[in-house]
Amino acid sequence: MTEWFERWFGEEYLQLYPHRDDADAERAVSLVDRVAKLDGARVLDLACGPGRHAVRLAQRGADVLGLDLSLPLLTRARHGDPPVDKLVRGDMRFLPVRDETFDLVVNLFTSFGYFAEDAEHLQVIRSIAAVLRPGGRLFMDYLNAEAVRSTLVPREEQVVGARRVAIKRSLIDDGKYVVKEMHILDEDETFLERVRLFSADDLTAMMETAGLHVVERFGSYAGDELTGETPRTILVAQRS
Repeated sequence: MTEWFERWFGEEYLQLYPHRDDADAERAVSLVDRVAKLDGARVLDLACGPGRHAVRLAQRGADVLGLDLSLPLLTRARHGDPPVDKLVRGDMRFLPVRDETFDLVVNLFTSFGYFAEDAEHLQVIRSIAAVLRPGGRLFMDYLNAEAVRSTLVPREEQVVGARRVAIKRSLIDDGKYVVKEMHILDEDETFLERVRLFSADDLTAMMETAGLHVVERFGSYAGDELTGETPRTILVAQRS
């Protein structure tokens, strides 16, 4: 059975999220640069998408490998301006790279929480820990589950480019998942997102289980303190 993320992350995704622009990527990578030495570091951009972050990591002197499951997004990254030089297609649960290869793994813009079982999410964290060198770091940029639950807008309609999009959001499974349905009205086509709502403590527990110790927490790309109202949950964890 095809998972929702295998269908969704293609050209339609890029067209329906145009607000995720270069300035947004620059803010995220600037925070990465504050907490990790990028110049000369070997970095895995896990779920790299079209390469917005990978390009900026490389501009700061990192040796970057971008990994994603989506062929359309990898194609966009390869032919971008500038292009991402090193790309590989793979599943984040089973990383196709050698153990202890990277100084830093970045997982940005809520590229986590997509699977049906929590054991699969823990497998992702274990895979990340395995490819980090001792002392290497994980930088995870994730949604703020508490804020998502408290500010959920059940229904709205937006115009994105020339498209009218009806959006429906809901919490399912006792609030464990947030589901977002995007229905393109003029084309009668619907796309689905489903993300597991992990708290910062949930993520920290998984990281600790995998041998990663959380050393910093932020609530925004500006480096604000993480609270229930901040837009992001950003964790920096170090391998033992």
